[in-house]
Amino acid sequence: MTVGTQLQQTIASAQSVAANLKSFALQTQDQQAKQMFNQLAQNMDNTISALQARFNYISSEEPQYKQQ
Repeated sequence: MTVGTQLQQTIASAQSVAANLKSFALQTQDQQAKQMFNQLAQNMDNTISALQARFNYISSEEPQYKQQ
């Protein structure tokens, strides 16, 4: 498994986590919990952006990581 493939899987997992956190925020009535879930979701979105930027970089620099 290449680094590119591993990064794609990690990005997909992180997106799933972010979606779950956003769902939890919508489902709870506890404002403190809602704020926590929203903050965690924002942190995940930032992480996803960083991972995606890294994936884009290695895809452009390393031909073996390009999707086929």
